[in-house]
Amino acid sequence: MYAVVKRFKEEVLEVKYKDKSIHDVLEMSVDEAIEFFNASYGADKNGVDVAKKIQPLSDVGLGYVKLGQSSDTLSGGEAQRVKLASFLGKGRTQGSILFIFDEPTTGLHFHDIKKLLASFNALIEQGHTILVIEHNTDVIKSADWVINPGPEAGDAGGNLVFAGKPADLKKCKESYTGKFL
Repeated sequence: MYAVVKRFKEEVLEVKYKDKSIHDVLEMSVDEAIEFFNASYGADKNGVDVAKKIQPLSDVGLGYVKLGQSSDTLSGGEAQRVKLASFLGKGRTQGSILFIFDEPTTGLHFHDIKKLLASFNALIEQGHTILVIEHNTDVIKSADWVINPGPEAGDAGGNLVFAGKPADLKKCKESYTGKFL
C-alpha cells in the first residue's frame, strides 16, 4: 500500500461539499465533475453553476482530463482546446478574433472530433474566424475553404497545389489529401 500525496493541509481537506474534499473533486475527470455538480442541484444552485463553468471543457473533447491535472502534462492539442474552451465559456465578445489551431485533433477519438467541430462552429457563429492546420479528413471535409500546399514536404514542397472548397479538392490529381477525401 502507498500513501496518496495531497497538496492541501488537513484542515482544508476537512471541508466537504457533498462528502467530497477539494482533493476528491480535483481527482475527478471533467465529465465526472459535471455529473457530480449537476446532481447536487437539489441542495443548491451553486453546483449547477460550477457544472456550467466547466462544461466548455467537455464540449471541446476534454471530458477525460482530470480537473486537477497540471497544464504542463497536456499535449499541444489539449492545451489548444483548453484555450478554445475558455473562449466558448465567455460567450460573445466584442470584436472578431482569428483563431489558429495546429493539429487540434491529435489523439482525439472520432466522437470528440465531432465535439471539437461543433465548438469551432460555435466560435464562427460568434463572429470569429478559424484557421486550422490539420490532416484529419473529417476536419478538412467540414472546412469552408482548403489551402493545400505541397506536393511533398521540405524541398519537394512549398507550392500551392490547391485552394478552394473541399468538394473540389477531391478532383485535384496533384493533391495527396484529395485522394484521401
